[in-house]
Amino acid sequence: MKKCPRCGQVYSDADINFCLNDGELLSRSVDGADAGPASSDDPPPTIFMDQPRQTTQLDWQTGQPPAPYQRPMAYPAGQAGPVVPLRRSQDMTLAIVSLSFGLASITIGWCCSMGLLFSPIALVTGGIALYFNRNDPEKYGGKGFAIAGVATSSIFLVLYILLMLLYGLALFLPR
Repeated sequence: MKKCPRCGQVYSDADINFCLNDGELLSRSVDGADAGPASSDDPPPTIFMDQPRQTTQLDWQTGQPPAPYQRPMAYPAGQAGPVVPLRRSQDMTLAIVSLSFGLASITIGWCCSMGLLFSPIALVTGGIALYFNRNDPEKYGGKGFAIAGVATSSIFLVLYILLMLLYGLALFLPR
């Protein structure tokens, strides 16, 4: 049973939490005595777990401790250390830019004719990448990327020109 503290209305429905007359929070009545506001926000009971188990093992194997840190050997003044040949990776920046703009022109280039901006960028950077690769293949790589960028941008331009020709013919031909 629940009771409104303001108007004294008594409710037997356990699902009602507010008075229907004045909107006041209902109180629980236990044998006619007020028990305070009804609340379902009581914290859950605390559950105590078993005692933690002991993890100290007495049968650990004892061996040599790890070696202490030793500084790297310093070379005497005037002497250089061992020479390690370093190989620089090939520069593929222009080829990757060409491929990126070529793919952008053929995929998202149809939106607002943005491919007309992307395609020439892909053609120019791909051509420059192929020129550099042909003159110095040790330094410049990415020949396949450059060819793919030039190919995709060329495909876009050809398809775009064909589409515009078909559209123009459809507009100007008599019906």
